[in-house]
Amino acid sequence: MTFEYDDQNIFAKILRGEIPNQTIYENDHALAFNDINPQAPVHVLVIPKGAYVSLDHFARDASPAEQVGFMQAVAEVCRLTDVDQGFRAIANARSHGVQDVPHYHLHIIGGRQLGRMLQG
Repeated sequence: MTFEYDDQNIFAKILRGEIPNQTIYENDHALAFNDINPQAPVHVLVIPKGAYVSLDHFARDASPAEQVGFMQAVAEVCRLTDVDQGFRAIANARSHGVQDVPHYHLHIIGGRQLGRMLQG
């Protein structure tokens, strides 16, 4: 599968500083910020700083340092947002997965009981 990255997507613009965000955490390989349309009290997006379209693209092509840095950012977001009671980590991919922005991102959602993930 070929992955074509659109450098005009909203997350690429956020990474370039063209669009402001509410940063929760940042390291050399990832940026985490509050979702502008939160679905729960905690709703943070973690994005890699590299040009990756989806989870499988990131898993296939990101360097080990990028992958570790990304996962460290996820862990730090969970610590900072105090989701000790539980959380959901969601990565939508492409059209059937209802991916809205073609830049890999992981939703960290928590802060309340979430219920079942899929219905019917």
